[in-house]
Amino acid sequence: MYRVLITDPLSDLGIQKLLDAKDVEVIRKTDLTLEELLLEIESADALLVRSQTKVTAEVLEKARRLKVIGRAGVGVDNIDVATATKKGIIVVNAPDGNTISTAEHTFAMMIALARNIPQAYRSTIQGEWKRKEFVGIELKGKTLSIIGLGRIGSELAKRAKAFHMNVIAFDPYLSEDRAKKLGVQKADFKEAIMSGDFITVHTPLTKETRHLINREVFEWMKPGVRILNCARGGIIDEDALYEAIQSGKVAGAALDVFETEPPGHHPLFSLPQVIATPHLGASTIEAQENVAIDVSEEVLHILRNEPFKNAVNLPSIPAELQSKLQPYQSLAEKLGQFAAQIVPGALETITVTFAGEIAEWDIAPLTRMILKGALSCHLSDVNYVNAPHLAKQRGIQIIEQKSSKNYGFTQLIRVEITTDQEQKSVSGTLLNGLGPRITKINQYSIDISPEGHLLFIQHKDQPGTIGRVGTVLGNYGINIATMQVGRKEIGGQAIMLLHIDKGLTADILHTLKQLDGIDSVTEIVL
Repeated sequence: MYRVLITDPLSDLGIQKLLDAKDVEVIRKTDLTLEELLLEIESADALLVRSQTKVTAEVLEKARRLKVIGRAGVGVDNIDVATATKKGIIVVNAPDGNTISTAEHTFAMMIALARNIPQAYRSTIQGEWKRKEFVGIELKGKTLSIIGLGRIGSELAKRAKAFHMNVIAFDPYLSEDRAKKLGVQKADFKEAIMSGDFITVHTPLTKETRHLINREVFEWMKPGVRILNCARGGIIDEDALYEAIQSGKVAGAALDVFETEPPGHHPLFSLPQVIATPHLGASTIEAQENVAIDVSEEVLHILRNEPFKNAVNLPSIPAELQSKLQPYQSLAEKLGQFAAQIVPGALETITVTFAGEIAEWDIAPLTRMILKGALSCHLSDVNYVNAPHLAKQRGIQIIEQKSSKNYGFTQLIRVEITTDQEQKSVSGTLLNGLGPRITKINQYSIDISPEGHLLFIQHKDQPGTIGRVGTVLGNYGINIATMQVGRKEIGGQAIMLLHIDKGLTADILHTLKQLDGIDSVTEIVL
C-alpha cells in the first residue's frame, strides 16, 4: 500500500481516484504544526499540497519514503524543489487544470480595463452618475500582444480573435505553423511590445523573466497602452509601471498578481487607472476540482511507475517537441534497461547515439530516460529526476552523440555500455504498427519487442543448439513465445533472443549454461 498524505484542503471529487485506488491509503491531515508534519512525512510515499503547506528542506530531510510531491495548482513557491531534486523526489503540478479559468479571468480583466467597469461601479454605488468620465474603448480592431503563448496564452488568443482583435505573440518556442493555426502573428519580443494596444504577460517567473517588463521596455510601448498581468507577480517591474502610468505612457493596468502577496497598501492602488483582484486567476469551482484531479492522477502514475508528464523538476519540454518525443520514451528507457542487463561488471560509460531525423531534435529528455533505465538495473529509487545526479555521483560517464546517417531506419537509438569487464550495444527503433523494436545487439541484426521476460544467449553457430535450448525449457515447463537468431557467418559466433512466458530459476539458468556450444545465458526482465 502506498501512503498518500494530504495536508491542505482538497475536495473528495478532486482526489476521488486516490480514494478509489486499492493500492493507496489516503491520510488527510490539514492545519498541521511543523512538528506534526515532520512526524507524518516520515512514512509518506506521496504528499499532496496546495499553497498553505510549506515543504521545506527540513521537512524533506525527514521524508524517508517520499517519492513524489503533488501541488494542486501551478506555482511551487512553497516547495523546496532544489532539495527535492537532490533527494530524487519528483515534484508535479497541475498546469492544465486552471487554464480556462485563468484565460477567462484575463479576458474579463481586459474588458473591465477597456470599459472602466470597476471605477464606474465604485462611482455609481456612491450615488454618482458620471457617464462622461468613464468613456472606454472597444476591443474590436485593437492589437493584443501576448508575451508567452503557452496553454493560457493560446486560450486567450482564441477569445481575442472572437472579439475581432489583432493578436501578436512572442514566445521562444512558437513555430510559424502553430502561429498560423492559432491565427496569430509571430513576433520577436520588441516587436510585440511596440505593437500592442493591450499587452498581457503569460510566462513563468524565472530569473530571466523577473522584471521582463521594465523601464526600458515601457519606453518601447505605444502611448496609451494598457497592461495586464494575471500570470506571476514580478514579471512586471511595479515601480516602473507606476511611473509609466503617472507619465501618461500607460493608460491603465489590470493586475491579478503582485511581487509581494498580499500587497497591502500598494502605491499602484492610489492610481485610478489601475484595477486589481486578489490572485483570482484559478479561483473557480471547476479549476479547483480540475487541478486536484490532475495532480492526483499524476501521483498515481508515479507511484505505480507509469509514464507522467507534469514534473517541475525535470527540464521543461515544449509541447511541440513533447509530441515528437513521446512515442520514443518507452523505447529509450527499455533500451537502457536491456543494455545494462546484458553487460556484466560495474558501469563506467554509457554512450547514446541518435541517428536519422531524431538527431535533429533536442533529445536530452530521451537520454535522461535511457539513463534511468540503465541505472535502475543496479540502483534502487532511481527516477528521471535523480538519474543524472546518481550517475555523476558514481563516476559514470555519459556521452551523447548525433548522426545524420539512418542505418536503414528513419530513426534509430543506439545505447552502448562499457563496464570494467566488457562492452556491448543495443539499437532500437519504432516500426509502424509494431511499436518499439530491438533491431541490433552488438553486430547482430534482430527484430524483437522489448518487453516482458527475455532470454539472451550467446553461442556457437552449430546444428542442434537451438533444439537443445528448447528441450531444456520445455522440460522445465517454460513456454517460448517468440525467438530471434542472429549470426555474422556460418559456424561463427551467434546469438538467440527468446520471449518466454515466465521467469527462470537458478537451476534452469545453470542447466542452460552447461549445454554444448553455449557461451553465456542472460535473463532479461523489461
